Amino acid sequence: MKKTLIIVAVLLLTVSNFRAAAQAHNTYNNHNNQNHHSKRSKRSWGQGKNTDELNRPVSCMEFNNKYGKYSAIFINEDSRDITLTFDQGYENGYTDKILDILSEKDVRAIFFVTYGYVKKNAGLIKRMIDDGHVIGNHSYRHKSMPALGEKAQEEEILFLHRYIKENFDYNMNLFRSPMGEFSEQSLAVAQGLGYSTVFWSFAYLDYEVERQPAPSAALNTLIHAAHPGAIYLLHTASKTNADILAQMIDGIRAEGFEFDV
Repeated sequence: MKKTLIIVAVLLLTVSNFRAAAQAHNTYNNHNNQNHHSKRSKRSWGQGKNTDELNRPVSCMEFNNKYGKYSAIFINEDSRDITLTFDQGYENGYTDKILDILSEKDVRAIFFVTYGYVKKNAGLIKRMIDDGHVIGNHSYRHKSMPALGEKAQEEEILFLHRYIKENFDYNMNLFRSPMGEFSEQSLAVAQGLGYSTVFWSFAYLDYEVERQPAPSAALNTLIHAAHPGAIYLLHTASKTNADILAQMIDGIRAEGFEFDV
């Protein structure tokens, strides 16, 4: 009888230990699964309206701090200069004029281009490079990066990277996520391919070609948005941008800022 009780006690202890181990294993797996899904969660970037005493969007510093480990840049915190960036999804006839103004004003910019744009506008890409501007990777097909699997994400970057290298002997290392959509995982993929992902600290509604902002209002907005380390997102498809760019550069310089990439 005594032996039977001892055997039962041992069996109960074994079952208890097994259940505890299984529960711990499940908790670990659940935590890992939640962490995996969290890193793949889609985020959509917009700089917001809250600014600090230097007119810098507060969210930009917060996101630099949070995602800087993935080489993501939302504002150039260590610089006073302003960086002009242009997204190039398609040509609307204004890029040559914009390049003329940048050359006249001695301003270098970053042009984030898609494969479709490059394929149709090789002459403009060559001019951008010859004029000393930076060519950035805006993806192969302009897809939302978080919606793609890892291999597809890599191909979105590498397909255009290889094309630019083969046709223009130019190495890109800056990436802009289409639509500003990203995840920690997609940022890590770009970083693993040798890219920094560049967002922006200022953008405005300039991309609707049939509903262009009034030049005077746009000029006022662009000048008064200036802040140390700003990264401006503009679109070359905008007639307004082409019409006011020279005045905008002069106006921002009058506020004590300079431009750099």
